[in-house]
Amino acid sequence: MLEYRVAARRIDAHGSVATTKQAEVVLDTDVAGRVDAFNPAELFLASIAACMIKGVERVTPMLHFQFRGVEVTLHGIRQDSPPKMISVTYELVVDTDEDDRRLELLHTNVRKYGTISNTVAEATHLEGIIRRKG
Repeated sequence: MLEYRVAARRIDAHGSVATTKQAEVVLDTDVAGRVDAFNPAELFLASIAACMIKGVERVTPMLHFQFRGVEVTLHGIRQDSPPKMISVTYELVVDTDEDDRRLELLHTNVRKYGTISNTVAEATHLEGIIRRKG
């Protein structure tokens, strides 16, 4: 079993900071919102994106999959009452010359072995596509 630790603290009424290891992230915890920090929903989406990109990094050597870059765009829908994310859609864009079958194989592996994406998929609707950049 792996374990993770993050600590967060309020700076003032406009924001907070989360820390882990030697890294920190400014958090938008201002009720009015702020444009220079991720709010909780955006952090949630960013964690899915990071999971998918890390998944690409993890599985491409095993698949001997050649690529030059990867981007993920996500869209979350939040309901108000009770407040929760009801769906997340994504587009995983890979800069590669690999064929469509291999691209789908990459997608399958990224979805199958993603800690965060697997957790999210059990809690809400998670759906997306993979496509070649270009």
